[in-house]
Amino acid sequence: MTPAQLEGHGVIVTGASLGLGKAIARACLAHGAHVYICARDKGAIDAARAELAEESGDSRVFAMQADVADAASVRALIEAASRDLPDLLGLVNNAGVLGPKGVLEDVESNEWWRTIEINLLGTMLCCRAVLPVLRRAKYGKIVNLSGGGATAPMPRMSAYAASKAAVVRFTETLAAEYAEHNIDVNAIAPGALNTRMLTEVLAAGPDRVGTAYYNRSVRQGEDGGASLERAAELCVFLLSKQSDGITGKLISAVWDPWDSLARRQKQLHGTDVYTLRRITPKDRGLDWEQS
Repeated sequence: MTPAQLEGHGVIVTGASLGLGKAIARACLAHGAHVYICARDKGAIDAARAELAEESGDSRVFAMQADVADAASVRALIEAASRDLPDLLGLVNNAGVLGPKGVLEDVESNEWWRTIEINLLGTMLCCRAVLPVLRRAKYGKIVNLSGGGATAPMPRMSAYAASKAAVVRFTETLAAEYAEHNIDVNAIAPGALNTRMLTEVLAAGPDRVGTAYYNRSVRQGEDGGASLERAAELCVFLLSKQSDGITGKLISAVWDPWDSLARRQKQLHGTDVYTLRRITPKDRGLDWEQS
């Protein structure tokens, strides 16, 4: 990635008061974008804006308190960003929660549903509100945060896993719906990050999250976890013109050679690489004829 990949572009980053969201906003600013950040905690998002503004150079950073699960709040965010940003061309749906921890019959159903509201409904509401802006521009980029919950079972965190798998299929569907409008929609798996979610898992303890997952989380905390900066750079790539035409994919910041995808587009198009698909017996070399 070279500097100024996003020069003059306007980008919204949700859930950007700390952790990965703030790292994404910082990377966008470093690459020349003007950025609108939001979070539910007004004090935290204002503090993040002040911190980012000190290092933003010629780029501008705005902040707003917003709840992505509330349609009116999302509309107000998009209206403000459309007014204040010179060229709103990008959205990163980073806001999310880990949700209740424990086996399904032990967790509160309202907490389970609230996780779906924030992680899935919040992503949908933000996309729905920004799409008219991108259609008018005849160009746009949307990046949705997914993760390990989308690609493997996560016992004792069923709401998180279900919501993140749904985000990927929503991403694939939206990419197909808006391809004719030159709008690319992708999801990313940032890797196992040492953020607030890790702190939650460790605080919950092995009885609620399971011994194996808890022990992995302890080791992750000791090892330092995946790089926030690497995940943020993947977001910059997917927001930039360098990734034009790459759409409907779930890309891992850690494991996939995403920085070479621009020159592999011919191979990538028309394949189900980096997508969620049903595996059949034939895919695994098994001859199970229908009886």
